[in-house]
Amino acid sequence: MISFSSFAATVEKDTTAEKGTVKYWDASHLTLVNRIQPDAPLFQRLDETKYSGVTPTVKRYFTYSTGIAIAFRTDSRNIYARWKTKAEKPGVNMTLIAQTGLDLYIRHNGRWVFAGVGTPGHTLTHQSPIVEHMDNSLKECLLYLPLFDKVENLEIGIDKDASLEASLVPFHHKIVVVGSSITHGASAARSGMAYPARLNRSLGFEFPNLGVSGQCKLDSFLAYIVADTEADAFVFDVFSNPSPAQIEERLEKFVAIIREKHPDTPLVFLQTEVRDSGMFNRKIAKYESDKRRAAEAGIRNLKRLGYKHLYFINPAMELGDDHLATVDGVHPSDLGFERILDKLEPQLVKILHKCKID
Repeated sequence: MISFSSFAATVEKDTTAEKGTVKYWDASHLTLVNRIQPDAPLFQRLDETKYSGVTPTVKRYFTYSTGIAIAFRTDSRNIYARWKTKAEKPGVNMTLIAQTGLDLYIRHNGRWVFAGVGTPGHTLTHQSPIVEHMDNSLKECLLYLPLFDKVENLEIGIDKDASLEASLVPFHHKIVVVGSSITHGASAARSGMAYPARLNRSLGFEFPNLGVSGQCKLDSFLAYIVADTEADAFVFDVFSNPSPAQIEERLEKFVAIIREKHPDTPLVFLQTEVRDSGMFNRKIAKYESDKRRAAEAGIRNLKRLGYKHLYFINPAMELGDDHLATVDGVHPSDLGFERILDKLEPQLVKILHKCKID
């Protein structure tokens, strides 16, 4: 086990009700998983200053900790956290726990099982118990960071007589998911409930999350970022945000940029959802239908051009026909993500297996 003495500078006075019972560990010394690029600043997905042509909104999104998790092991009976965030404005279609809080899973009988949340406050600094009153067995933990905020620092607290160590990365292969607010995680209840995080735990692969809410419009800058990113495969939810015209105009160039650096890497495209908001609104229904047709035509064109190792899952984001699986007619609730994964996961597994990624 790692000694805490060498990190004494990071251990501050105890702030729990029972003074002297908790010691805090600087999480920067633990194992980070689901990072998009290794040179990104700590707890960030990407270096927001690295690429030109990126909009201010997307630059801000790159500073978020979306999809990143901390892997560690501890025999502590209690796990706490204190952390500081950038304090983004509250999202209207998400919980504060998903936006700014923490989400802990512990491996149990070979499965990652939900253990507790770090509940944020309404200020820049947060402190919370995550799970308490466990036994003192050695536990393998995975702590997901906030979906829609920047983490300035993070400390994990354990019992004073317990030990904590950085885990080896508990996943193999790296599947980067690029997409819209659906990929980003709106409107999951907790950060670990976004569909890339759920695939992360169920398949045992790293699934870095490059969701850029509302801004994933097949822009060239995003293609260059993907081209610079090492991965065993890429999954694209890139038909949810752009207009039909943008899909027609941009898809071929988007793929061509990526293929310059990744000539053989599997590219898996997902058809966008049928939005509940179009049930009665005929303008929305037509617009979304036109987008799906443009996506289908675009993929057919790419295959005619001879692109190999390119896949299209259609439909890919099925919400059911009872109109109960979104928060606002667009963004899936946890029920919505469950329904998406029921259909998406087996098809994705089949493609990855065909590509010898298993």
